[in-house]
Amino acid sequence: GKRGGRGEGGKAVPMEFEQAWETAKKEIAFTTHTPVAAGNEYHSLDALESAGALILSRKEAEAIGGSGEKEKTKMFGMTEAGLRLSFISNAVAALHGETARGMWKHVKGASEILSVTNGVHRGSWQDARMAAVIESGGGTEKLWSFHRENKEELLKEIAQRTGINLDPDVLLIGFARRSVTYKRSTLILQDEEWIESRLRGKKLQLVFAGKAHPQDEKGKELVSEILKWQEKLFDPTTGQGPLVFVPNYDMRLGKLLTRGCDVWLNNPKRPMEACGTSGMKAALNGVLNLSILDGWWPEGCIHGENGWRIGEETCSSEDDDVSGLTGEEVDSRRNARDLQSLQKVIDSDVLCCFGEEGREKWREMMKKSIQMAQHRFSSDRMMTEYFEQIYKRKPVH
Repeated sequence: GKRGGRGEGGKAVPMEFEQAWETAKKEIAFTTHTPVAAGNEYHSLDALESAGALILSRKEAEAIGGSGEKEKTKMFGMTEAGLRLSFISNAVAALHGETARGMWKHVKGASEILSVTNGVHRGSWQDARMAAVIESGGGTEKLWSFHRENKEELLKEIAQRTGINLDPDVLLIGFARRSVTYKRSTLILQDEEWIESRLRGKKLQLVFAGKAHPQDEKGKELVSEILKWQEKLFDPTTGQGPLVFVPNYDMRLGKLLTRGCDVWLNNPKRPMEACGTSGMKAALNGVLNLSILDGWWPEGCIHGENGWRIGEETCSSEDDDVSGLTGEEVDSRRNARDLQSLQKVIDSDVLCCFGEEGREKWREMMKKSIQMAQHRFSSDRMMTEYFEQIYKRKPVH
């Protein structure tokens, strides 16, 4: 049937479906944001039709949003539609581009998927004093001094919000992001003997923050597990505790955390993290990343120089024969391996570097972290790439 298009002067003109589709494609660039199933929606064509939301014929809707997979017949895929309705598409990190191209290679008529890595707005997230030190060629002693002030400010906020006092002289590892299972917020807590000895022995402290979706029961269970650890380790006589969950996560708290922690922990199931930007914010402030090589981090990490990697450059289960194993068993094996790697890096690299003997190296790593992130992971660079790689490719009518 006839579909609306735009003629000269922006006036609506009737078009056949195929012509309208081709005309629309010339105006649309599509960004795919996540490999996670929940972020790639499917809607029943029957339900759309009965709700009066299907303005196309069934055949036309299937042509645009059909997945081509048997288990998804009679479903309208939002990502498939985005890929078919655009002249170009992009993922949000280089690794995510590889993942997305593999995920959606079955979609016939899809636009090409490029990669434009996300970036963060320096004016909103970077301590201006840190930027000034780097830009003026100042010494690392100033970076450390400003970092100590940021850490004190964070600990003061944590005490006000939770009543728990942390030690400014003990290494502080931060983990703040949405509470979803693939991000594995509680991975570091799974070896109880190992983590408890380091927390009670004042080797390190942990601060968690983030929210679960109200309907994500497993996400809420992760928060509950962290709160049980907080209660277990809290000393009511001194008001001190080496582990804390800070409620009511918001941008203000996010800014304090990505400036005041010593280390920023990220251990998702690779390659489920499309990009992740909190680590960029941390890096801009000299907070050292300790992360699985997922999302943006493979593009920024120089292990032992501007942060640390957890594990190797492959998925934890890629080298294994996993035939005959259930998904749960594969996950269990991956978790065990990643936890072992995380523990090794903390014990062998992070803790010894944080002490007085390694302090000079730590400050130098802070400097290299900021230098790495200043331009490469800024929103200025990101927007330039969108214009150069995406918008300039817009077809000429």
